[in-house]
Amino acid sequence: MKLKGKIAVVTGGGSGIGAELCRRFAREGAFVAVTDVRMEAAEKIVSEIKDLGGSAIAWVFDISDRSTVEAAADDIEKRLGAIDIWINNAGISKIVPFLECSEDLWDRTIRINLKGTFLGCQAAIKRMLPRKQGIILNMSSQSGKMGNSRYEAYCASKFGIIGLTQSLAVEFARDGIRVNALCPGVVFTPLWDEQLSDYASKRNLKSEEVRPYLESKIPMGRLCSPDDIAGTAVFLAGDDAGYITGQSINLAGGSIMD
Repeated sequence: MKLKGKIAVVTGGGSGIGAELCRRFAREGAFVAVTDVRMEAAEKIVSEIKDLGGSAIAWVFDISDRSTVEAAADDIEKRLGAIDIWINNAGISKIVPFLECSEDLWDRTIRINLKGTFLGCQAAIKRMLPRKQGIILNMSSQSGKMGNSRYEAYCASKFGIIGLTQSLAVEFARDGIRVNALCPGVVFTPLWDEQLSDYASKRNLKSEEVRPYLESKIPMGRLCSPDDIAGTAVFLAGDDAGYITGQSINLAGGSIMD
């Protein structure tokens, strides 16, 4: 077990990529704080983890609300002990033509994706500093490396996460805190299911043609999976990655290489 005895917090852990992160970290021996805005979703993942012999507890909070993030972080440390790993995974995504992107959608995307990561990082770092050690993983995207049409708010938030990750890595490297970002390509999760028809419209495709179309653009010929991301996250959170910080790791099957 690569993470035995570690306390790991995963935001947006109730579904999709976040849920797989929680399962994999628990399987590697971490005690996982599964956090989500929906308690029912978080508790479902906790139940799955416990059924497999792992350790997890559910928390509910809005990652874009400082007071709830701080209260949850305090409660997690009170109940589980010092936080070793914090994964800022919670996020939203919407495909919409730029001139139809409302100010509300822009603000909501930046608030949840970028501000939420900022607040999560602050909560984690202030609790890691006294021990001079800790791991933070921020969920960016291939859309944080390359812009895409009808995706301006999402791309802006994910580019911002990479900049934040690099800045924090420099500032806190001598304090024993490593900060890295994960940049997955397309992953078919419930989040993608919600925007499948919008993407199909953008490319003049039928919904059932979207996946083959996307796969055809990837050198490895398949989409990224939650399992791909979880495996890389475990590596970055472990001792084998002890000299890696400030990096934005592509998980895009060769379609993004910068």
